[in-house]
Amino acid sequence: MDEKLGTPAEVVEVRTRTGATGDIFQVKCKILEGPDKGGVRTRNVKGPIQVGDVLVLMETEREAKEIKVPR
Repeated sequence: MDEKLGTPAEVVEVRTRTGATGDIFQVKCKILEGPDKGGVRTRNVKGPIQVGDVLVLMETEREAKEIKVPR
């Protein structure tokens, strides 16, 4: 896919909610095309999301820091 349009990635796991109001989800997504095809990245997503959804990532190199949830 043209880099200007982004790279598709499928959500394989919804990890946790974060943000002041809990509207940000941390997800693991698998890159579907491009040089990083098959790689799994952790990203933050705003809005409703579920396993199987396809995101369009503008950058595939960037990865979100893991959220540490207190027990």
